[in-house]
Amino acid sequence: MSVETTVLDVVIPVHNEQHIVDGSVRTVHRNLTQQFPYPFRITIADSGSTDATALVARRLVRELPGVHLHALTQKGRGLALRRAWEASDAMVLAYMDVDLSTDLDALAPLVAPLMSGHSDVAIGSRLAHGSHVVRGLKREFISRSYNFIVHAALGARFSDAQCGFKAIRADVAKQLLPLVVDNSWFFDTELLVLAERAGLRIHEVPVDWYDDPDSRVQIVSTARDDLRGVWRLHRMRRAASYELEELRNLLGRNGIVAEPVLPQSSSGGSSAPSRASRLAHSSN
Repeated sequence: MSVETTVLDVVIPVHNEQHIVDGSVRTVHRNLTQQFPYPFRITIADSGSTDATALVARRLVRELPGVHLHALTQKGRGLALRRAWEASDAMVLAYMDVDLSTDLDALAPLVAPLMSGHSDVAIGSRLAHGSHVVRGLKREFISRSYNFIVHAALGARFSDAQCGFKAIRADVAKQLLPLVVDNSWFFDTELLVLAERAGLRIHEVPVDWYDDPDSRVQIVSTARDDLRGVWRLHRMRRAASYELEELRNLLGRNGIVAEPVLPQSSSGGSSAPSRASRLAHSSN
């Protein structure tokens, strides 16, 4: 009997989320069961919770098919994502925040271009045209200011670095994750900046997003760590250039290199390479 290939692995990173993890995982499981016609997995990535989060997660593993627990003793949202993605055998790796601030209707448009091979990374964006966002002025100001800094300091072109709703092809993640240094909240931004510098295709999906008033994110400390990460990437711009060029070559994202137009030979024929030979050359 053949074993089904897991197409999608949705990772939900948690830390001391005993009050919400049960309802959120059941909501995601119900949505995927009803809407996603391929084999899937939901991985609860627990990064050193000290409350009953792990106990709740183990109960979900027993009760819901396709739900798994990946438990770490260390704290770190980026670390939890990294370890869960590295351990997964799925074709497409995704993650979403446990508060489910992003409407799940955006999940299919998020992963479709990765399944087809059209794109390498996909992100939900609260700043793209067509998105609908409900949040306070303070959070809105902080988010837009951070993205402005990322664009100005790092030359980034993607619109939203921080939305907790992203996906990546597994073959791309295998090559890109070893280059990402941060294991906390800056993990997302660093992954996207490196992906863009490697010439990877980043697909953006406008999302409906509703702020969670009970968010556990420590805004001040997170903002400080993020700014340190931006400064590190700005200073180390050339540090991973060789590895990124290797990744670009591996995935064929260099684009088409134009051949010079050569003059015709005296016999009336052209001395330029044939179309077939140029195609063969460009595929090497």
